[in-house]
Amino acid sequence: MEVDKQRRPRWRWVLPTLMVLAWLVFGGFSSQFQSRLAEVQKNDNASFLPASAESTEATNLQAAFSDKRVLPAVLVFERPAGLTMTDQNALQERLVQLAALPGVNGQITPPDLAKDGKAVQAVAALDAQDGAKLARTIAELREVVGKSLPAGLNAYVTGPAGLLGDLADIFKGIDELLLGVTAAVVALILVVVYRSPLLPILVLASAGLALASSTFVVYELAANEVLTLSGSSQGILFILVFGAATDYALLLVARYREELRRHASPYVAMGKAYRASFEPILASAGTVVLGLMCLLLSELNSNRGLGPVAATGIVMSLLASLTFLPAVLVIFGRVAFWPFWPMAVTGKHAKVPSDVEQHGSWARVAAAVGQRPRLTWVLTALVLLGGAALLPQFTSAGTSQTDLFLTKVESVTGQEALSAHFPGGIGSPAAIIANAQAAPAVMAAARVPGIADVTMGFDVPPGAPPPADVSQLKPKVVNGKVQIFATFSAPADSPQSVAAVKTLREAVHGVPGAEAKVGGFTALQYDVQEASSRDRWVIIPAVLVVIVIVLALLLRSLLAPLLLTATVVLSFAATLGVSGLIFEHLLGWGGADPSVPLFAFVFLVALGIDYNIFLMTRVREEAVKHGTVTGTLRGLTVTGGVITSAGVVLAATFAALAVLPLLFLAQLAFLVAFGVLLDTLVVRSLLVPALTIDIGRAVWWPGRLWKAEPPRRADDEPGNCLGS
Repeated sequence: MEVDKQRRPRWRWVLPTLMVLAWLVFGGFSSQFQSRLAEVQKNDNASFLPASAESTEATNLQAAFSDKRVLPAVLVFERPAGLTMTDQNALQERLVQLAALPGVNGQITPPDLAKDGKAVQAVAALDAQDGAKLARTIAELREVVGKSLPAGLNAYVTGPAGLLGDLADIFKGIDELLLGVTAAVVALILVVVYRSPLLPILVLASAGLALASSTFVVYELAANEVLTLSGSSQGILFILVFGAATDYALLLVARYREELRRHASPYVAMGKAYRASFEPILASAGTVVLGLMCLLLSELNSNRGLGPVAATGIVMSLLASLTFLPAVLVIFGRVAFWPFWPMAVTGKHAKVPSDVEQHGSWARVAAAVGQRPRLTWVLTALVLLGGAALLPQFTSAGTSQTDLFLTKVESVTGQEALSAHFPGGIGSPAAIIANAQAAPAVMAAARVPGIADVTMGFDVPPGAPPPADVSQLKPKVVNGKVQIFATFSAPADSPQSVAAVKTLREAVHGVPGAEAKVGGFTALQYDVQEASSRDRWVIIPAVLVVIVIVLALLLRSLLAPLLLTATVVLSFAATLGVSGLIFEHLLGWGGADPSVPLFAFVFLVALGIDYNIFLMTRVREEAVKHGTVTGTLRGLTVTGGVITSAGVVLAATFAALAVLPLLFLAQLAFLVAFGVLLDTLVVRSLLVPALTIDIGRAVWWPGRLWKAEPPRRADDEPGNCLGS
């Protein structure tokens, strides 16, 4: 062990102290923006689509028919035994009260009695310009609708606006819930890993400062409409920052503790640890950031927004881990590891924990891999291929909007009541904007399978009841265009209605001179799904190219990056296959949104490659001194504990997303958590080191290490080199 002979001057405390104080001041200022992120959220499909989408074009044309952009809320009153006269009088009074609400402004259709006499429905057109105001209006609607009803009469607010209201309620408490669960999980894991009560506090402080600074940057960008922030993006940001910041901290702290066993001075130890950790941490963060920024290639504003939102979190995690954390660790020194202080050899009585005590289990894993590397990687690859063979079990053609919720919410219950008594798509029809002279032909063409009724948009003042004879009404013509409404047979958010949008568009597009555009809630959903499917074929190859380039620059090799990327892709395919089996047959989640596999790929491949970076940079460091075979086993032995801990932390933080009762987030939570554990425990621990040993020094081709390392000697067998 090396003994430090020189002491640093007293002013060595100044820079770390100033660094910590600067972060605390900035973090205190930034923390106020965490609770304000809801102010700049956008959770409706319309804000996600590009201007080129047909539903966006239709929405823009619809704006000419109304003073403001509106979103329909469907009001449903139901009595299973049949509505009474008292019920009908009560709901008439209720509709008058609802029409007087500021967010409604009298825009409620006359009540429509179901043919079975058991339900009444009406549609309120709500002002959708301000998302926060819309959520408050929906809450007011529900309060008025459900207040003092006759016994046995049920009332619901559903439709697109009701759905948005339920989403707003779920995301309302996202900050406290996610942060509380995530912090508790990470703290527990860190206490188990370090067996120290103080060190987890320092690591969590670093993650908390990274999150506070991230929310400040994201808030400013979203407020100035540089990016689109959704509730899902906000939840992913919180999880990603905690997971990434803890991962980087684990790598730095592990190397710091290793160097504290060699050096008496914490400053010298941190300098050594920092230089050794800087490159892999920077490469890891850079890979994730570049992978996330590939989401800018998406057609969806929500995906393009998630890219910079999540990348901001990674950058701030990197900065906190490379500035605040080293500074605070140096200030605390060995006290941070109390009560198990890592002591350096400064005398004959010093107690230094041996490598076997610290890495005994991973030394045995390395020895087992080194004994039979080819058998190890072949069996591991076969297991992963078996999981990948289940890939057809994973379906991502989309789900209904009501299937988004894993708990019963009013919009879902109301939609079920509405579908039981009316055509499923009533209240949320497709809106066809066409030239007025072609209106009759468009109406005839629109009667395709999946459409229950087609009606003209008439010129009726808001809130005024239409005359009994509809022939007396005149179509509303604006700029030579008319609105035609097509009511779906199935619920507007169902896969059947989404599929009917394609048929409807093909039919009305074929009408000569109509220039018809089909929009509405279901068309928006269809366009989002189509854009998500297209994004997979564009973004996934881009992420793979970025990862290969970063790994090539880091490892000074071409073969190793291709090998590592291939193993992570295989792991991703196995994750999708196993998850599809569990979703479909164990949890009963029939299908997934098309964006789920894309997000899972970006997070799993970008984050999963982290552990290979942590491993292979250490392997390369050791290979320079001991050769590839010995270097691989030594690298696996030394990094096994820290990388496994990092994987468990990241898996646990993503699993925290499952506390939000949304199908999309629950599926993403499972996919990332399972995939990260698979990468950590199987790919990085067995497959990659076994392949590296079997290939030998050629893995560094065509880099300098491949040329410099001598061919394997007869006595340089895998089983004999761990202790060299």
